[in-house]
Amino acid sequence: MIQASNISVSLDALLPENEDLFRKEIARALGVRAAALESIRLLKRSVDARKKANVHGVVAVAVELAEGAVPMPAKGVAVKPYEPTAPLGIPTVPADAGRPRPLVVGAGPAGLFCALYLAQAGLRPLVVERGAAVDERVGIVEAFAAGGPLDPDTNIQFGEGGAGTFSDGKLNTGIKSPHIRHVLEAFVEAGAPADILVDAKPHIGTDLLVDVVRNLRRAIEEAGGEVRFRTRLTDLVVRDDRVVAAVLEDDATGKVETVPTDCVVLACGHSARDTFEMVRDAGAALVRKPFAVGVRIEHPQALVNEAQYGAAARHPALGAADYKLAVHNDDGRGVYTFCMCPGGEVVAAASEEGGLCVNGMSRHARAGANANSALLVEVRPDDLPGDDPLAGVAFQRDLERAAYALGRGGEGARPPYTAPAQTVGDFLAGAHGAASAAVQPTYPRGVAWCDLRECLPPFVADALAEALPQLDRKLHGFADPEAVMTAVEARSSSPVRLVRDANFQAVGADGRGLAGLYPCGEGAGYAGGITSAAVDGLRVAEAVAAAYEEAR
Repeated sequence: MIQASNISVSLDALLPENEDLFRKEIARALGVRAAALESIRLLKRSVDARKKANVHGVVAVAVELAEGAVPMPAKGVAVKPYEPTAPLGIPTVPADAGRPRPLVVGAGPAGLFCALYLAQAGLRPLVVERGAAVDERVGIVEAFAAGGPLDPDTNIQFGEGGAGTFSDGKLNTGIKSPHIRHVLEAFVEAGAPADILVDAKPHIGTDLLVDVVRNLRRAIEEAGGEVRFRTRLTDLVVRDDRVVAAVLEDDATGKVETVPTDCVVLACGHSARDTFEMVRDAGAALVRKPFAVGVRIEHPQALVNEAQYGAAARHPALGAADYKLAVHNDDGRGVYTFCMCPGGEVVAAASEEGGLCVNGMSRHARAGANANSALLVEVRPDDLPGDDPLAGVAFQRDLERAAYALGRGGEGARPPYTAPAQTVGDFLAGAHGAASAAVQPTYPRGVAWCDLRECLPPFVADALAEALPQLDRKLHGFADPEAVMTAVEARSSSPVRLVRDANFQAVGADGRGLAGLYPCGEGAGYAGGITSAAVDGLRVAEAVAAAYEEAR
């Protein structure tokens, strides 16, 4: 069997009903007769829209050729022997009766994949999640979006599945790792569409992620793990530079329990601000890291489709178009889009009373009228005062409180968690703000048309104003005067990193090791999305399993 990549195919050939056409175009690219293709398996597909007059597909396939058939590939087509991805190797590490089981804190992608590996290795991990199980979580999130009270422990940031559950379920990542394939295969096994194994920009969609997350948890339990919801890690017990126990609190009953363990995987997510403070107080070394803040920007999805695909925009093989844009302003500060949600909506992502935060979400079909994306400005460690490693957390919190106050209006003129919004045209013109004539904002708790400079730090507002025309040159219509910006997007990544050594264990503030504490995933500063967080969870799980094996 051979693998052939970089094969250009027509958009029509990408449609499921045109299998014969796809077969003919693959044969033509390989320089063989269609009858010589005994089997074809699609490995990867993407869309090349660099030339609007020639939007087409690009695929990689595994092909079994008839005996005697010799490929004569077209120019640019790469052919090599097919080598399937090696499966994830999980050792069998029977739990030592004299050693406590590992504790995994957080049921986001990092925690879930770490726990699944450890459970399948035989280590019976205990997983604790401060928020609710995913089915209960969905109801709580929907109630808040409809105007109900905020639950600080179960919301778009906290709860089973982590923050990524209420996003687009985007699985593309900039990292390189053989574990990426393992993560995608585990998602499919848990019920995700098989398309994610071949799409160059795979996504699941929030509506499907709920079932996938539930199935991952069930797989952990079936393999011997235990999952507790509404349970918070409140303290670590450290002796002689080693974790020896963890203090857990059941939020439903108020019960406090000290659990003996010499292995704590801290996969708490980027919004667990109280947990950052706790591990700092327990002696872990934390450092500032770059992060970004800004707004959510919304356009009509039809505008994005036209800008990306031109006359081909309505072809059924294409669907809703996305984009990924970045520029550097004259002072070198980066401004970029992130977590772009085609056919999606802006969501209410607050997790603290009196602070307003927005994010974006798409369902699997991406069928909404609007496209939205985070539009972010780089925040550097030296932008922040003092030397507190948690200064970025304070910066985010202040920004969210300013957005909440601006949206609410003087003396609470508007309902809580009304979001401040402004059209791009008014923002660039310095006008106070009027409703968009082209975009109906999707933020569910309502928007107030404001001057966003009243809640954004000057360097953030100035950077956005300088970058918007540049971004428009990359994607025509991006700075359309009627596009809507909603504030504030402040949780795109963690503003802090928990320092860890080559064995994935935490380093103490005094420079010595803090054995048994494993910072993991996005909250700890080692990932930037669902897939990279899940991959980091697997890498940490491998280190934990190796440590258990060595200790036996």
